[in-house]
Amino acid sequence: MPIDAAKAVAAAPRSGEITWDSKDIQLYHLGIGAGTPATDPDELRYTLESRLHVLPSFATVAGGGKPGVISGLSLPGIEVDLARVLHGGQSLTVHRPLPAQGTATTTGRIAAVYDKGKAAVLVMRTEAADADGPLWTNDAQIFVRGEGGWGGDRGPSTRLEPPVGPPDRVVERTVREDQALLYRLSGDWNPLHADPEFAKVAGFERPILHGLCTYGMTLKAVVDTRLDGDVTRVRGYVTRFAGVVYPGETLRIRMWRHGDGEIRVAVSAVERNEAPVLADTVVRHT
Repeated sequence: MPIDAAKAVAAAPRSGEITWDSKDIQLYHLGIGAGTPATDPDELRYTLESRLHVLPSFATVAGGGKPGVISGLSLPGIEVDLARVLHGGQSLTVHRPLPAQGTATTTGRIAAVYDKGKAAVLVMRTEAADADGPLWTNDAQIFVRGEGGWGGDRGPSTRLEPPVGPPDRVVERTVREDQALLYRLSGDWNPLHADPEFAKVAGFERPILHGLCTYGMTLKAVVDTRLDGDVTRVRGYVTRFAGVVYPGETLRIRMWRHGDGEIRVAVSAVERNEAPVLADTVVRHT
């Protein structure tokens, strides 16, 4: 079996130093669709260095996304075909607001390996801290098709009960045709998002948008419309990637307030009969 679950979980964490500055943040924000209209004061918070606010989902690409999914697949106990890999979910805990420039130490490890029968799920955990203490914790759930079935722990269910009643807010966001090409400049170079031939080998009609790009676009929509544009109010953000997005499509983002400090979200692709894109999505906030 290409995945040795016990060996992967027992492997020593990998640590390294990352740095970022305002240019990295601006590039990320542009990659998730910020800057339209370009002179809108609400958009300039994401694009102009003199008034820059950092969307917390930047943590998924800070330092070029290191340690990232591809590097995580080279950890001891893991040997898989990249064409069989899909990003299944993402969980972010924000310990304090992200600075517009900084240096941090990241520690990455395989926190768990689950057996889903037809697939294995790797939980890749990355923790970041600077001189003032913890900054964020990222958990990426990575599906590796065809690698399950060894009788291991199936892991916890991430499915939530559907929100009750109509959404409190619905917005639509257009994915530009070149958005995957721009987003990948923040560090995710998987050819699935750019190379048509590779996408076909992976089973897709054409390159797909990064799941984490949809993740960032959705958080920005929630912050802009439900949190008064205040990025510092975000405390946590979790989602399950329920389907793919193709560049050029329109995202329909539905939001429900769910008690104090929680917003439930569902995202679909308008042009494909509301095909689910993000599900079981929660933004925790102050």
